[in-house]
Amino acid sequence: MSDLVLAIDQGTTGTTAVLMDAESRIVAARNVEFLNHFPAPGLVEHEPADIWTSIERAVTNVLHGIDPARIAAIGITNQRETSLFWSGATGRAAHRALVWQDRRTAARCEALREEGWEERIRARTGLVIDPYFSATKAEWVLEHVPGVRAAATTGALMFGTIDSFVAWKLTGEHVTDPSNASRTLLFDIHRMGWDEELCALFGVPPACLARVVDNSGVFGVTRGVHFLPDGIPVAGLAGDQQSALFGQACFSAGMAKCTYGTGAFVLLNTGAEAVVSANGLLTTVAWRLGGEVSYALEGSAFIAGAAVQWLRDGLGFISTSAEVEALAASVPDAAGVVFVPALAGLGAPHWRPDARGVLSGLTRGTTRAHIARAVLEGVALQITDILTAMAGDAGRPLAELRVDGGAARNDLLMQFQADVLGVACVRPTHLETTAMGAAYLAGLGVGFWSSPDAVRAAWAEDRRFTPGMDATERQARLGAWTAAVAKA
Repeated sequence: MSDLVLAIDQGTTGTTAVLMDAESRIVAARNVEFLNHFPAPGLVEHEPADIWTSIERAVTNVLHGIDPARIAAIGITNQRETSLFWSGATGRAAHRALVWQDRRTAARCEALREEGWEERIRARTGLVIDPYFSATKAEWVLEHVPGVRAAATTGALMFGTIDSFVAWKLTGEHVTDPSNASRTLLFDIHRMGWDEELCALFGVPPACLARVVDNSGVFGVTRGVHFLPDGIPVAGLAGDQQSALFGQACFSAGMAKCTYGTGAFVLLNTGAEAVVSANGLLTTVAWRLGGEVSYALEGSAFIAGAAVQWLRDGLGFISTSAEVEALAASVPDAAGVVFVPALAGLGAPHWRPDARGVLSGLTRGTTRAHIARAVLEGVALQITDILTAMAGDAGRPLAELRVDGGAARNDLLMQFQADVLGVACVRPTHLETTAMGAAYLAGLGVGFWSSPDAVRAAWAEDRRFTPGMDATERQARLGAWTAAVAKA
């Protein structure tokens, strides 16, 4: 009997495989990390073979003692914008994948802005011109890796974001979904198709691009994958943040979530309307179900959990990431220290790839604990910037913020987020909402669940963090943050 759904959550630092049953219970979950490569400052790469090996190991581990015949469907969710070219004949990549954090195309993006492309690109794609997105990464590879352009022009090499690569490895189908396509700078989110003029601008041959399918629905079945039997429907695709929005059951316009992962990502469901931001946010596709499109406003902070990793690996302040909360809680406050987590530039609403991290307010009395607390507070303050801009675009205040991701386990961070935001932060019972969203999309695609109402009914609150900071202190904290951002 097929009574489980498998979600493959392919992230920036590792892959998580999750098995979920029809009652939305997580039966098993396994994570496998892989190396990030930093060839030079600002460059971030992945070995595609390492990504695939992490998927193989995560799926194998999660299925230990479980009959794969129980899998009714597979859903894929992925780190967005990270992209690569690979051979349709061999499956081998033509180069390392360029990660969403990679900034090598910053000068090219600046040149495009100077040439006046900003408004035209934004009107079609909902995005700003930034190295974050996939098109300039593809352009860089086409120009710098010998033989790629010729092979891509004939379709011998395929281009795609990680969802496309994983879907192809599982099924042999070259597909993507609107949530991932809308992050490439090549996709018209209003016509819901690849834009010929933008493909020409970036020199990306249309022959190498994927077929765009709905987020939920069978687009292929497993074949030739040695760690899975043939014939399992692959029926869900979504970029990680849209998948988390779905997993948080934010189906109505006005509902918002923030995922605290390597970066932090805020999405606000705007329904059938593609809201144009006046405050530096992105307009993106949330999902397309049965041909019906839902849109979202998004603000991205490039560094969130990665700041804690930096405390651990770069500064040696802690041995494990989990230790940061106790260290930060050992002092009552940050003693005037403010941290701006611009370690990979600043995302929304500033969009300054040239910005760099700042620690300000240091004194002889500053300790590791003060800096650790300032790092957590800096993550929350940048999210507050995004949500303030989002409320302005939406024309109404936020009622609550649903939170998820690994760092949402940190009570100190969540309480400070509620305090400086002035809005309740609601943590669900299950924090693996990204994987759960992919599982729900896949399950809906094969009738495992009857409708999104089943997802809404399964969502459960774990804890609600209510604001406890008075307005005067909140304004003082926001003022110190604004001053520190100016220095960044």
